Amino acid sequence: MSKFFIYTFGCRCNQADSAAIRESLHRSSFEEAGSRGDAELFVVNSCTITHRTDQQVRQTVRKICRENPDAQVVVTGCYAERDPEALASIRGVNLVVGNAAKDRLAEIIQDDDATRGRIIRTPLDSARDYLMAPMSHTGGKTRPFIKLQDGCSAQCSYCIVPAVRGPGRSAAPDDIVREVQMLVQRDFKEIVLTGVHLGTYGLKLEAPTRLVDLLRRILDVPGLGRLRLSSIEPMRFDRSIVKLAAQNPVFSPHFHLPLQSGSDRILRRMRRPYRAARFLNLLEFIHSQLPTAALGTDILVGFPGESDQDFKDTCELVCKSPLTYLHVFPFSARQHTDAWSMPDAVSPDVIRQRASTLRRISQEKNLAFRRRFLGRLVPALTLAKEEEMGESVILTENYIHARVENKVLPPNQLVQVRIDSVQPSFTTATIVSPA
Repeated sequence: MSKFFIYTFGCRCNQADSAAIRESLHRSSFEEAGSRGDAELFVVNSCTITHRTDQQVRQTVRKICRENPDAQVVVTGCYAERDPEALASIRGVNLVVGNAAKDRLAEIIQDDDATRGRIIRTPLDSARDYLMAPMSHTGGKTRPFIKLQDGCSAQCSYCIVPAVRGPGRSAAPDDIVREVQMLVQRDFKEIVLTGVHLGTYGLKLEAPTRLVDLLRRILDVPGLGRLRLSSIEPMRFDRSIVKLAAQNPVFSPHFHLPLQSGSDRILRRMRRPYRAARFLNLLEFIHSQLPTAALGTDILVGFPGESDQDFKDTCELVCKSPLTYLHVFPFSARQHTDAWSMPDAVSPDVIRQRASTLRRISQEKNLAFRRRFLGRLVPALTLAKEEEMGESVILTENYIHARVENKVLPPNQLVQVRIDSVQPSFTTATIVSPA
């Protein structure tokens, strides 16, 4: 029985994809290796969102091939879809499998004749609906990700995702509910729902289904401990989801809505179909309904033509908003997107300075958010068994990571914690009782 090891780059959708790959390999009589050194098969699930990510993937693949010359090395994911030849040319790579074929990865590996550098790709629009693979093996993850939806049809001018994941398509509601029921039966306390363009879930199904209606069905699953949404685009955000979260304590008060820019001029160039004021209004609505909610966003700095005033507009919006954290991404031009050939490129030094400024603002806002909960009791989930210092880690319902000092707790337990200390780089908490 061959032993495998999976490397995962990128977003939560990729993490969900890796869980599905893990499941398919287990079902095909492969065994997961306890460590990299025991593996005979390596699967690299790649990302291609930036040039830097591409470089990290190549470096990892080369290292695997160099250190494991007798192992079988398979690369899949978004980089494998975008530029399979670049990966197949790396000495030691056996297979490069595009995104549309990776659900058949176990079958392909078993049928393959081990020819070095073989590429397997199929059309990304070959199926209207997204077929969700069941997951009974999570690779030790405390919080399983269920991918409801794949692909995107938005065509933002900077984004490579539609080219590497295809058009938007959704899993059947009954399949999703069954998966939630199975994970609850296996005693997972928190389930995270994810998708490439989550707000478009169900719109193109034969029987169209709104995301909020699916959420109501999921929340009715007996024994569900906590439900959390992953990133959801503001242009497809249904405000009734906020009201549902406010009415149901199982629904985590945590929303991540990508802004990308606080400048209307840049939003138009990005082909984002909203204005900064509308985004701010949405954040304020969520905050009014759920005052303790964590509110995160993505910001893309250095988009072609971004002036000092455009960047200032972004900073001002972030500062006056109820956002609690930012994910800041320096612009990286991707071939096959409109932004690839746009004029007025921003210099790398300016991009670095702007990213640094926004990250500092993010740290300040997150510190202020965490300080609001000093001395307060908050529901949380235990995440880690033990760290180097003999501590456990918890995640509160509103996305505060905290250390539980001098105590080792089993993962996957719902508890009540008291926030004891808030520092710029960490938070500490005390377990008060089970949730």
